[in-house]
Amino acid sequence: MKRKQFVKTSTLAITSTILAPLVSCLPEPRKEIAQGPAVGRRNWGRNIIYKAKNLAEPASVEELQEMVKQAGNKKGLGSTHSYNDIADSPMTQISLRKLNKVISIDESKNTVTMEGGIRYADLGPQLYENGFALHNLASLPQVTVAGACATGTHGSGTGNKSLANALREIEFCTVEGELVHLSRDNNPDIFDGVVVSLGGLGIVTRLVLDIQPAFDARQDLFLDLPLASVVENFNEIMSSGYSVSLFTTWQNDIVDQVWIKRRVDKPIKDLGTEFFGGKVCQKNIHPIIDLSAESCTEQMGVVGPWYDRLPHFKINGMPSAVDELQSEFFVPIANAADGMRAIAKLGTKILPYLYISEIRTIAADNLWMSQFYKRDSVAFHFTWKPNWPEVQKLLPEIEAVLAPFGVRPHWGKLYTINKGTIQNSYERFPDFLKLLKQYDPNGKFKNDYLNRIIYA
Repeated sequence: MKRKQFVKTSTLAITSTILAPLVSCLPEPRKEIAQGPAVGRRNWGRNIIYKAKNLAEPASVEELQEMVKQAGNKKGLGSTHSYNDIADSPMTQISLRKLNKVISIDESKNTVTMEGGIRYADLGPQLYENGFALHNLASLPQVTVAGACATGTHGSGTGNKSLANALREIEFCTVEGELVHLSRDNNPDIFDGVVVSLGGLGIVTRLVLDIQPAFDARQDLFLDLPLASVVENFNEIMSSGYSVSLFTTWQNDIVDQVWIKRRVDKPIKDLGTEFFGGKVCQKNIHPIIDLSAESCTEQMGVVGPWYDRLPHFKINGMPSAVDELQSEFFVPIANAADGMRAIAKLGTKILPYLYISEIRTIAADNLWMSQFYKRDSVAFHFTWKPNWPEVQKLLPEIEAVLAPFGVRPHWGKLYTINKGTIQNSYERFPDFLKLLKQYDPNGKFKNDYLNRIIYA
């Protein structure tokens, strides 16, 4: 069966024959988070049923402080866009969605100060209206800034660091209900350790990010690049735009789509109709080719604001039409070609359970628990169909072929790499563990995830 035919057939199968019999036992469609018991609530991908007995939504920082001081385990909850239990809690999840305002923009320092519950979808337009921009965005803007920083979430671009690297100052509520304020300038000895915190230090109440002058961007797409051409010219392809993403199903030695996002505040060249063996795309498309492109940001070279081009999906658009699982793995960019070849060999095993895979690049940083600590990286992302038993069998095979390159998993997605391997891959892990114990000596912000991966 040909690749496109298989994708179309399998997508329809999931949405009709598999999901239809389960409709009666699935929860209602995604709703706004509500105050009260959290029983039966699920994450974004709907693969996790939260164990937290309560869900709280403080309307002020003072209310949050009183809440945290009370007995029982607590955990900050962002947009729920994690595919494992990193944001769950044995007792209470705390959402700051009511504390989601931009506090101030400092034009002299090129910074923006915001409350801890703000999403990029809320922040981006406000920055643009005031003449400013962030250095990058993730593929979807609906995630919270605090959650993205805590898990090392990223966009793409060989010169772009993860979103967490824009953080200049942070304020969080500790186990005793006290507010701790740390900054890159005033606390250089530990600041790089608190940025990617995995939610283990406290509830983030305020953030200050670096910003830059606003810019517009465009994105151009090309289809069906030969895998051999991509492997041979990987660095040149991934440097052809400010942010570049490759989409593939790992079939027929083809990279299905290349999305090239370019800033237009400086001259850019015409890419033509052919690109490293691929052909220019003639219409807007979705990464999952048979889904509607209505939710995707404008393509075809149409110029628009940075916040509506750097993501793949619109602020008000749902990225996917069906439930899904996600995994993502990072290796040094020097191993990109070998990593692609290794995964491609598993293509026939991967295809039945895959919607789409995305390949991106991220610049190195110095954040202790960042997946990109001291190494320029390539990311191999997998959007899976909602079949965890089969995906769970596949993940060790993917992880095994990437293991020789020092693979690191995304903190907020699905993986089976053991805790020892993960801990040993982070040079500053012992220092991070000390930091956790310093700010949370009694383990109030512990949960199953941290106990299993970090404290074990």
